[in-house]
Amino acid sequence: MKKLFAILGVITCMIGLCACGQEEAGTGDANTESMVQFGETTVQQMDEIVKQGAIEQYASQPEIYAGLLGWQDALDDIGTFEGTNGGTAVVTDEEMIVTVNVLGSSHNATVEIIFDATTGGYAGITTNVKYSLGEIMVKAAMNTVIGMGTVFAVLILISLIISCFTLISKLETNKQKPAASTTASVQSDPVVTQIAQKEELSDDTELVAVIAAAIAAYEGSGSTDGFVVRSIRKSNKSKWQNA
Repeated sequence: MKKLFAILGVITCMIGLCACGQEEAGTGDANTESMVQFGETTVQQMDEIVKQGAIEQYASQPEIYAGLLGWQDALDDIGTFEGTNGGTAVVTDEEMIVTVNVLGSSHNATVEIIFDATTGGYAGITTNVKYSLGEIMVKAAMNTVIGMGTVFAVLILISLIISCFTLISKLETNKQKPAASTTASVQSDPVVTQIAQKEELSDDTELVAVIAAAIAAYEGSGSTDGFVVRSIRKSNKSKWQNA
């Protein structure tokens, strides 16, 4: 098969050279027909290579290898290859483009073969399946639905994440409220208040003893058995008022 493509490449070079001379002689239509026939032969050989599973043999030739892979993928929509039905050829200073019409059991297609005008080698092979208007509309609708569905799914996910942050903040607030209410209830409990006062008083035992002794001396009593110092408060009166 590799030899076949090499031969076809040489033939392409010959066709290119003939095109330059024949265009001046007014035989451009005959040259175009020859190029189309060459393109049809190329498509038939591509189908044979794919059927034989020999695509990997052309991995070292990127243009041919890519063309064979494209043809293999297109066969899923084309169905059974039923032959070719002519085509068109365009020759420019830089390249030669041959478009071959392909007949298939499910869909028809076109194979565009591009040759380098300088070397005559393959510059690219592309297979384009022909779909009906209804099929094109269905595919467009499916792409739209998938795209919009993806966008809405992402938006919903973002909304859920934001809702989770709000829920977490509410849980933290609810945890702080019981602690604050417990502190307030402890402060308003009279028993707790009395205990706190006793604790404060116990911390000032030395001061209590001194004050009790001073009161006993003031009353002329030798002991402090007649009274008990329960609390000590700072007087708000100034020294002048006390005098």
